Amino acid sequence: MTILRVALAQANSTVGDLAGNERKAIGFIQRAQQAAADLVLLPEMFLTGYPPEDLLLKPHFVSANMARLESLARQVRGITAIVGLAHYDGDLYNAAALLHDGQVRGIYHKSYLPNYGVFDEERYFQRGQDLLLFRLHGATIGISICEDIWYPGAPSEDLALAGAQMIVNISASPYHQGKGAARHRMLATRAADNIAAVAFCNLVGGQDELVFDGDSAIFDERGEFLARGRQFEEDLVVADVDLDSVLRRRLHDPRQRRDHLAWPRERIRIVELEGSDSPAKPPLPPCNVQPLDPVAEVYQALVLGTRDYIRKNGFRQVVIAISGGVDSALTACIAADALGPENVTGVFMPSQYSSTDSREDAEALARHLGIKYLSIPITETFAAYRGMLAEALAGTKPDITEENLQARIRGNVLMALSNKFGWLVLTTGNKSEMSVGYCTLYGDMAGGFAVIKDVPKMLVYALSRYRNTVGEAIPQRTLERAPTAELRPNQKDEDSLPPYALLDGILREYVEEGKSAAQIAALGYDPTTVQEVIAMVDRSEYKRRQAPPGVKITHLAFGKDRRQPITNRYRDGSAASGGRSQS
Repeated sequence: MTILRVALAQANSTVGDLAGNERKAIGFIQRAQQAAADLVLLPEMFLTGYPPEDLLLKPHFVSANMARLESLARQVRGITAIVGLAHYDGDLYNAAALLHDGQVRGIYHKSYLPNYGVFDEERYFQRGQDLLLFRLHGATIGISICEDIWYPGAPSEDLALAGAQMIVNISASPYHQGKGAARHRMLATRAADNIAAVAFCNLVGGQDELVFDGDSAIFDERGEFLARGRQFEEDLVVADVDLDSVLRRRLHDPRQRRDHLAWPRERIRIVELEGSDSPAKPPLPPCNVQPLDPVAEVYQALVLGTRDYIRKNGFRQVVIAISGGVDSALTACIAADALGPENVTGVFMPSQYSSTDSREDAEALARHLGIKYLSIPITETFAAYRGMLAEALAGTKPDITEENLQARIRGNVLMALSNKFGWLVLTTGNKSEMSVGYCTLYGDMAGGFAVIKDVPKMLVYALSRYRNTVGEAIPQRTLERAPTAELRPNQKDEDSLPPYALLDGILREYVEEGKSAAQIAALGYDPTTVQEVIAMVDRSEYKRRQAPPGVKITHLAFGKDRRQPITNRYRDGSAASGGRSQS
């Protein structure tokens, strides 16, 4: 009877930390041995961290990661391990190394290289041409890497037709809303279609704007869960997989076409490791990890992405401008949950336009979260700026110039605190504002990390309400007040923008779905409003290029996902063809 105990080491690596990543790999391998696992998987490109980007253009970096592989292999005994790395063999490959009995027994090169959205793998890697299977304790197992398993047919089908009872997939699949459920449906389909168990080990952690959700899983040959990992946490997922059951089902399934292989047989390699059955093992505790609900999932992605960006870049404390509004309140919640409230400082910077409600709500937020609170008024500084500019601006009326002066004074205050105490400034702008340029260069855009940069305004409210179910945090009045920047008397965001519920819908169709003005209007939106919104989006590209990175949570975020030219005269359906948004 062939029952293989498989462990998925859902671990958080750091790009470039080769020694640290090796140590972490060893720790997880040892934990898998303690669980009596026969096979342990570590994620894609784990030794380098993912994505290493142009570090891969440094030959010494690639050589150093391969040296770490040899060091790791010598320490793998009594268990078989598969780990991801960058492998140079005349060309550079995204690779999975098979480690057994102190040696590297095989190297598989990734077949399908994603080159869309945030992925640039064709910039660095060559496509693999061979398939790799291995036999362990009487079972035949095929190796794949991330994108290889996303498509029906080869290579997954060829691995099954070549005899694989289980297909293992090491992955660095970044998160966006809804991706985890779609990913699991795909993996279940691969398992059922190929009548093969599937073990999927995904990376977890933040890397710049990307966050990896883990959510690793093992499926049986019917596509049913055997085990799954936690979301947004390191985890060791262990399950016993009955691979004799795969063979029994295949005997009675008419879909098996063993005479049809897309890969040439001479390019399919099988490595023999051990022929005996897996030894008897103590029973495993039940695995009952439940998925997060959709809003909680996004919140945890933001917490993890923020924590890892700050910690992995050597910061310990952060400072945030808290205004009494919902965006800064949510940002403060995420920061406090990511770093601990003792490492967060909120700064309220009132002007003559700031309301008593704003001050009270900012104070209440800080009190509820337990973060440090500073109040630094800017009224006198604003008056000094206006006095300094009085001669130069003589004969003009107050307008957005004076509004932006206030935002830039606040940015200067935050950067002064950052310089003096080493605090990283977190900006508080959301995706709706970033899309249409409703933000100020060197003002509210000034900072090191933009926590909610990819979060539309209506989702900001949903996340804020969710956070209040976890514990008292954001004052109810903050959630009920009309959004306002408070840069002039009685100002409301809707003085300059469509209502956010309407704006977010248009932005989703234009920015994320890539639809034209006519297509969006056909969905029932007012054509004039659509044209105005598109014009604002297009004119604001230069501002977004100067924004700090932020956590990606939608399927198309500003940054690597969307690379629009700044100098660009194409205006789809927009009556406003020139000029810049007011910065």
